[in-house]
Amino acid sequence: GNISVQTENIFPIIKQFLYSDQEIFLRELVSNAVDATSKLRTLAKRGETGEIGDTRINILLDEDMKTLTIRDQGIGMTKEEVEKYLNQVAFSSAAEFLEKYKDESSIIGHFGLGFYSAFMVAERVEVLTKSYQEGAEAVKWSCEGNPEYTIEPAEKEARGTDIILHISDDSKEFLEEGRISELLNKYCKFLPVEIQFGMRTDTHYEEPEEEGGESKKIETEVANIINNPSPAWKKQPSELSDEDYKAFYNELHPFGAPPLFWIHLNIDYPFNLTGILYFPKVNATIAEQRNKIQLYSNQVYVTDDVKEIVPEFLTLLHGVIDSPDIPLNVSRSYLQSDSNVRKITGYITKKVADKLNDLYKKDRAEYEEKWQDLSVFVKYGMISEEKFYEKGVKFALLKSIDGAHATIEEYKEKIKDLQTDKHNKLVLLYTNNPAAHDSYITAAQGRGYDVLEFDNIIDNHFMQHLEQKLGDVTFVRVDSDTVDMLIQKDETTESVLSEDEQNDVKAAFEGLMGETAGASVMLKALSPDDAPVQITKPEFMRRFQEMQALQGQQMPGMFDAYNVVVNSNHPLVAQKMLKLEGDERTELSKYLYDLAMLNQGMLKGKELTSFVQKALKFVE
Repeated sequence: GNISVQTENIFPIIKQFLYSDQEIFLRELVSNAVDATSKLRTLAKRGETGEIGDTRINILLDEDMKTLTIRDQGIGMTKEEVEKYLNQVAFSSAAEFLEKYKDESSIIGHFGLGFYSAFMVAERVEVLTKSYQEGAEAVKWSCEGNPEYTIEPAEKEARGTDIILHISDDSKEFLEEGRISELLNKYCKFLPVEIQFGMRTDTHYEEPEEEGGESKKIETEVANIINNPSPAWKKQPSELSDEDYKAFYNELHPFGAPPLFWIHLNIDYPFNLTGILYFPKVNATIAEQRNKIQLYSNQVYVTDDVKEIVPEFLTLLHGVIDSPDIPLNVSRSYLQSDSNVRKITGYITKKVADKLNDLYKKDRAEYEEKWQDLSVFVKYGMISEEKFYEKGVKFALLKSIDGAHATIEEYKEKIKDLQTDKHNKLVLLYTNNPAAHDSYITAAQGRGYDVLEFDNIIDNHFMQHLEQKLGDVTFVRVDSDTVDMLIQKDETTESVLSEDEQNDVKAAFEGLMGETAGASVMLKALSPDDAPVQITKPEFMRRFQEMQALQGQQMPGMFDAYNVVVNSNHPLVAQKMLKLEGDERTELSKYLYDLAMLNQGMLKGKELTSFVQKALKFVE
């Protein structure tokens, strides 16, 4: 049987639910105007029409009349075509035209619903149109957002179509010049037909005829063309210089820092895809970097939410992707799951990996210079995409605090003699804050160890991932244990203290600690040259806490453990402290403990003030 559809109900549905956002009406109507122009150009190429002349689209705003007009000089329509296309919802003329001329055009419309988006913002819509066909007569179609319409002969000299929107009271924002300008810039910036929105003043200065004279300021009124009909991504890479690519990046992101480099995408099989992706300088706040890739379909802006077609780690890139093969739903704002989307994702991942590998091989010195900025992309990619990991492990670099860079395999070879522990694992020592960990780094270097710098927000995850993938490495932060235990070997140092003396020292420090949560006192026989007291934070617990914090799940106090390690072989402990008694022993113990806390940046507030005052007394 047939399901009955009540046509009078279609307009309220269009007004409220057809599109995810009301403002999209302008994109749809301007896209239709571009389609009408593209059709005319296609016919002209085939010799089916004469000289076509000016094809500029005009956007006209009349605040007094409360109208917004989209005027094209495209193919136009006859009375029969108006009745055929405008009076049948979801009957797309683009689909029919494509069938006839499918090899030569880039028509955007697919659904035949774009025109009806006008009723989201207009109480009445008029269409004044004249076909390009010789002898055609102009007609005017009018509708007030219900199934009734009128169609009548009209006066119009030039071919093309005017869509005149009588803006409704609840959509007055679309009568503001600034609002329309904003929407044109967002949705129509790279449409392939020139679009004019009013006039603008062009200012330039004429050089004086005589030396020392003043420059003459000249202002002229020129057409305000809001789009670039031939953007860089539609050209061949051979046509573009580095300056062209940088200029286009500035067009996309005015006032931004110049990009590190870029990738020009250009593929026509097994899907059509063009675009340019830029590697920007990444700041500390990764979230601010996202949603900077714009998706277009035949130069029509679709969305900047591209997570379905760009792997998550590459959402940090900036730029443009344009593909007519990406499936869109009726509002074009949401991507639909499709095998082409998965193929595109794989293609982009491969192109990025290949580009990075080429840069690494071609000029390693330059690649190392850019590593600080590139590392986020590479590490993020290796964590989240298995295929990218397989390629990335060859060009991912580890950076030592002395500035030396090495690939993972190079670094493993470099440290294998000194930094292999008793379990036959390579221990990669690192710091996330060289200034704060300076004393720990110095102690490690004193033993001949190398220390890596891992100071990025993503490094905790990256280290964990490498430990799992490689199997034979473990990462240890330089302040996670005393220097003799950073790399566990079968070596022991004897304490110069007797067992009773060790118990006395430990008791003194435990008396200071009292009920301090998460703190425990340990005595160790270290070198006399090592610090008398050190604060260490166990690697596993600290790393777990940092990863929880990164995910916004920090639980105060949980795993906030640290060890107070007392060096029983240091002269201040083994000799001076044991000679003191009562308050004097307590005072020295407290001073040494505060020094260790200060070294870890843990001495704050009143405790820090008290320590400074005590230090001044010691000096006196």
